[in-house]
Amino acid sequence: MELVAPNLWRIRGLIGDSLNVYYSDGVLIDAATRWHSRYLRSRLRGRPVHLIALTHCHPDHQGAAWFLSRHFRAPIACHQADVAATEGRAPMQPDTFIVNRLGRLLAGPPCRVGVVLRDGDDIRGFRVIHAPGHTPGQVIFFREADRVAIIGDVLANLSFVRMRPGLRLPPRAFCSDARQNIDSVEKLAALKPSLVLFGHGPPLTRVEQLPWFVERLRRKWSRGSV
Repeated sequence: MELVAPNLWRIRGLIGDSLNVYYSDGVLIDAATRWHSRYLRSRLRGRPVHLIALTHCHPDHQGAAWFLSRHFRAPIACHQADVAATEGRAPMQPDTFIVNRLGRLLAGPPCRVGVVLRDGDDIRGFRVIHAPGHTPGQVIFFREADRVAIIGDVLANLSFVRMRPGLRLPPRAFCSDARQNIDSVEKLAALKPSLVLFGHGPPLTRVEQLPWFVERLRRKWSRGSV
């Protein structure tokens, strides 16, 4: 576990910075894939987990949630717009072959949601900010005290081709509404975070890159090239 901010740890996945989970004050944020269950339990040994909070319902974020919920006897939390998908009553969004068919290789069993999140809720000092587009219920967890933002897949800070850091939009094929996700990127930038933590990629400490990235997105969108 890597301390990335006061009382906030990052647990990297099995391959470098390609997948991240976060832990703070008894709250586990995201749960990687179903194949990370034992790995995450080993990293969390000796630490209490009182809540498993999902940034969104996708196979690489909810995969170990069911297993960890049973192990720690901790409820699962997600935004109300992703509850049906998390509980298995609706397909994950977007409802495509790659997300809901191939995704079964990574996804965990459906999970009962014990805590339904809504915009403005507080989770141990982190404000829930609804940031849809990647999924209908994607959220940012934003800690006002030091302006740290845990953003799930609103953006990635990794090229999956070169495996090098760099701000990227999530691929359209994985977004329920790619244009809405750009609105959520702008919402993130408006928060003026001091540190941005991603589902995929290393932390962004040079946050001045964020408004530059947003401006570039606006230009590309106006030309229809996003």
